[in-house]
Amino acid sequence: MKIRSLKKKKKWQGQTVLLRVDFNVPVSNGRIGEDYRITAALPTIKYLREHGARLLIISHWGDPKTSDQALSTKPLARRLQKLLAAPVKFVPDLLGPKAQKAVANLQEGEIVFLENLRSHPGEKKDDSSFAKELASLADVYVNEAFSVCHRAQASVSAITRYLPAFAGLQLEEELKNLQKILKPVKPLVVVMGGAKISTKAPLIKKLYARSAQIIIGGGLANTFWKYQGLEIGKSLCDEESAGYLSQFLKDKKLLPKIILPVDVIVASAQGKIRRCLPSEVKKSDCIFDIGPDSIALFSSYLKKAKTIVWNGPLGKFEDTPYKHGTMAIGTIIAACSTGRAFGLVGGGETVKALKMTKMESYVDWVSTAGGAMLAYLGGEKMPGLKNIIF
Repeated sequence: MKIRSLKKKKKWQGQTVLLRVDFNVPVSNGRIGEDYRITAALPTIKYLREHGARLLIISHWGDPKTSDQALSTKPLARRLQKLLAAPVKFVPDLLGPKAQKAVANLQEGEIVFLENLRSHPGEKKDDSSFAKELASLADVYVNEAFSVCHRAQASVSAITRYLPAFAGLQLEEELKNLQKILKPVKPLVVVMGGAKISTKAPLIKKLYARSAQIIIGGGLANTFWKYQGLEIGKSLCDEESAGYLSQFLKDKKLLPKIILPVDVIVASAQGKIRRCLPSEVKKSDCIFDIGPDSIALFSSYLKKAKTIVWNGPLGKFEDTPYKHGTMAIGTIIAACSTGRAFGLVGGGETVKALKMTKMESYVDWVSTAGGAMLAYLGGEKMPGLKNIIF
């Protein structure tokens, strides 16, 4: 794989760069919460400024067609300005005279931040006309938004037909680290949690042959048990997963490399919390965590690994009584990384859980690009990487 890195372009001075970032950060009462995605783009922004480029930054934030409102990106421009300690001019438009005038007045090293991409209907439709209009504002395109590269959208896909396209520094590192999972130092151990089999099945299938073990927890484990005929009570389950599970269950027996928990933590309808075997779950129970024997079993595999990838929490970690399994496995993965094994952790909730361990700095690569990471590792199409990797 060859990456068209921005470092391979000899001259940036005087060039207007359309920089696609993903600053789709959490917001509460109009205030930005976690800004990891903004700070992750800083090396690319600083590199381009130092080399004399004129920066035109675009991002989405929220979504007008979901329960989230499409937010104005003005607060993102303010936060970026604070982090850079340099002026960032915000333009409340994407196209038209205001955007054109702002670009025309840009000097080397200066930054203009445009309005929310998803305020334009052409963005999610991968509309060529919209992409062409965006491209007319710049000389070069740089993609620093790996987390949306699995989507065919105008600002990551169609845009590459109209401008020379390069990978941002973070995107380049993301790809290099993901390749270490596709071509692992063995043994490779995969830890998969979360809820939906449909999003995880391609990755499990892709990595099965090269893995020593694929450890399953969270709602994924509940779904496996249900289709094996076990009682899971009122636990979280992916009801539409029968077609996917047939790939991994033969006559209700697991493929040998897939490892499920051997004990669980459940809560009864009355709120009583207890540890039990998967075969002892009652109809009124909810499974919320893995038990101590499962932690010990999973840890025994992780300690032998040379490559580890983790996506998805192993329980309802956001509630204190049920955080122990996810915290324990996150701690083990961090302890095994940066030396003994190469550790990669990805996905928003997974990263949130990892940070709760206070050990995220020990993990070799931490990615917030959950969906894109799963798509790339699962061998799915990546429209946003067209003309950037060869």
